Amino acid sequence: MLTENNNSSSNSQHKKFGNMLRQSDPPPNNIDMEELSFRFSNGSDTPTNSNNSPQNTPSWDQPTSPLTKSPWSSYVNQAADDEASNYSYTGLMGSLVREEGHIYSLATSGDLLYTGSDSKNIRVWKNQKEFSGFKSNSGLVKAIVISGERIFTGHQDGKIRLWKASRKNPSVHKRIGTLPTLKACIKSSINPSNYVEVRRNRNAVWIKHFDAISCLNLSEDKTLLYSASWDKTVKVWRVSDSKCLESVTVHDDAVNAVVSGFDGLVFTGSADGSVKVWRREMQGKGTKHFFSQILLKQDCAVTALAVNPTATILYGGSSDGLVNFWEREKLLSHGGVLRGHKLAVLCLATAGNMVFSGSADTTICVWTRDQAEGEHTCLSVLRGHSGPVKCLAVEAEDREEVVRGRERAWVAYSGSLDKSVKIWRVSETTEVQAQQRQKEGGGFKVAKPEVLSASRGIASHG
Repeated sequence: MLTENNNSSSNSQHKKFGNMLRQSDPPPNNIDMEELSFRFSNGSDTPTNSNNSPQNTPSWDQPTSPLTKSPWSSYVNQAADDEASNYSYTGLMGSLVREEGHIYSLATSGDLLYTGSDSKNIRVWKNQKEFSGFKSNSGLVKAIVISGERIFTGHQDGKIRLWKASRKNPSVHKRIGTLPTLKACIKSSINPSNYVEVRRNRNAVWIKHFDAISCLNLSEDKTLLYSASWDKTVKVWRVSDSKCLESVTVHDDAVNAVVSGFDGLVFTGSADGSVKVWRREMQGKGTKHFFSQILLKQDCAVTALAVNPTATILYGGSSDGLVNFWEREKLLSHGGVLRGHKLAVLCLATAGNMVFSGSADTTICVWTRDQAEGEHTCLSVLRGHSGPVKCLAVEAEDREEVVRGRERAWVAYSGSLDKSVKIWRVSETTEVQAQQRQKEGGGFKVAKPEVLSASRGIASHG
C-alpha cells in the first residue's frame, strides 16, 4: 500500500455549494450535495438532509403522473427518427422515464444499455425497451463498468458487486461476487499489519473501502479495475480473480473521479480541488503506483475526468462549471478551458473528436476539437432534462447512410436526477459544413429541433 507524502494540511476548507456557481449566478434553493452524488467537501461525515417541504423540494424531485403500469415508460421521438434517417440530425431521439428513483450511472455494451439508480435495481435496456434487470442488496448504484461478460457496479456502501449474464438466457443476470471477497477479508483480517486507521478510533483492513464508491474505471488493457472512493483512496483490482492488488491514498479529500490512459498513467480528481497524475509499474504479479505530478490545484472540487479515444487529451470537469484540458503531446501542459455551463459539471464522456459535458444546469454541451488547429468549439447544447445531468455514455451510430455520407454520428445516453434517461443523436457535421456540402452536391441538411440550443460556447486557452 502506497500513500503519497504531502506536507500540506489535510484539513481542507469546507466548500459550500456557492463554489459550484459563477459569482454572478445566484445558487438554486436547497440542492443536496449527497443527492448530486458528489463529495464537495469532507467537512462533515453526516449527510445533509433536505427539507421535505414541497416548497423546498428541488423541481427534479417532484412526483410525476404514472405513464404506464410499468415503473419505466419509453418515449420515442418519431419525428426525430424520421429526420435522422434523411438528414444530418442532432437532437433528442427518445426518453426512458423512471418514477422510482434518480439515475446515477449508466453504461453501454453492444446493443444493451445498463442504468443504475438509488432504487437498488440495475435495469438493462435493448432498443429502448426493458430487456432485463437485477437487484443489489445496497441502495445507490453510483458506477457501472462492463468488461467482456463481467459487469462491475460500485455502490454507496463502499462495495463493488460483480455480475454476469447467463449464456443460456442473456436476460438473466446473476451476482457472481463482491469486491473485496469474503475470503480475502477473512484472510486479511488475521494479520494486524493489514489494518489502517479510517476514522478516529476506527480501523479497517486496507482492501476495503469504508466510504461510498464514486467512480470505476478499467485500465487500457482491461486487466485492472480502479475504484475511487470518498475515503480518499483509489484501489486497484485484478479483473481475472477480483484480487485487490493495491490501495493508494491519493488526495486529502474525497476522490470523485479516476481514469487511466497515456500508456500506464492514472489520473485522479478530488473534492480538494486537484487533479493528480500517477505512474503505474507492474511488480511481479502486483502493481505499484507512484505520484508523478499535480495538473490542477483550485478552490472548487474536481467532479469528473475523461480521456479522449486517441489518448491525446485529458478533460477535467469542476464544480464551477468549467472543463479544463491537458495535452499529451505538450507534456500534459494545460491546453485551455471550455466554458459552457452555469453550474457544476457532473459528468464527461468522449467519442471521436467530441467531448460531452453534463451539468447541474440540466444541459449537455457537445464540444468538437479540430485536429489540425487543436481548437474546441461548442457544436451544440442539448436541452431536455429538468434536473441535473448525472451520467453520460456515448457510442457510435452504425448507420449505412452515415457511412455512405462520410460523416460520423453518435448516440449519447444521459441519466438525470429528473428520473429519466434520454437518448440523443449527435452528428459531427456542423450546420456550416452541411450547408457547404449541400452547395457542393453532398445533399446533407441539418435539422433544428427545439431541444437543441443554437448558442455557441467559448473555449479559452491558457
